[in-house]
Amino acid sequence: MSARIDRLWPDPELDVDDDSLVETYAFPDGPWLRMNFISSLDGAATREGLSGGLGDDADHRVFDLLRRPADAVLVAAGTVRAEGYEAMRLDDDSVAWRTRRGKPPHPVFALVSLSLDLDPASPVFADAPVRPIVYTTQNAPADRRSALERVADVVAVGAEEVELPAVVADLARRGLRHIHSEGGPSMFGSSLAQGAVDELCLTLAPTLEGGTARRIAASAEASPTPMQLVSVLRSSEELLLRYRRTREAS
Repeated sequence: MSARIDRLWPDPELDVDDDSLVETYAFPDGPWLRMNFISSLDGAATREGLSGGLGDDADHRVFDLLRRPADAVLVAAGTVRAEGYEAMRLDDDSVAWRTRRGKPPHPVFALVSLSLDLDPASPVFADAPVRPIVYTTQNAPADRRSALERVADVVAVGAEEVELPAVVADLARRGLRHIHSEGGPSMFGSSLAQGAVDELCLTLAPTLEGGTARRIAASAEASPTPMQLVSVLRSSEELLLRYRRTREAS
């Protein structure tokens, strides 16, 4: 049984089904970068070093459903290694949902890596249903780039750091306009600093963690970014919040 999720606001609804949840998180038109994170009540992004340690069945349910309408799933290489990512394959229900709407069965897996410390033989590449894309810098190691180019498109966007607006633009040129990102904190922090974040989906786990866990966004400098609340879901004591970036009036 899937974990029960109720929508509190807007349009309250009890025991929301998967189709309604996907509609709640529908992408707007145009290129769009969504971030998805979980946090404890005191701001910890991980438990024992992993974000998955904070999530329950409801968070896992939404985590999977958020991939369903995405054209691309964007993840930093460090998160891919730490969280044990494999190939970006959706479940049968999601594949059927996408196929009915004329979308490819699976989203493109896009990775961000400064060092290109990625194993070309890993399942991320070897079992990929769609050729992945790796975004890096012009100064990335040439030998690692050559090895990865056999299994992925490798694109340099920036000299010293990956320029996230350029990533969004490159994906849009490929027809991949709806981008769902799953972290990690450093990439989220860079995206904020570069003004690239359009949306945050945040699961607020009902726990206090203490310790030295990182926040969901980490960067050298603060990047205040006003956000507008879009929806509030609840599963037991857990809240699942959706925020969009507040656009300045023209």
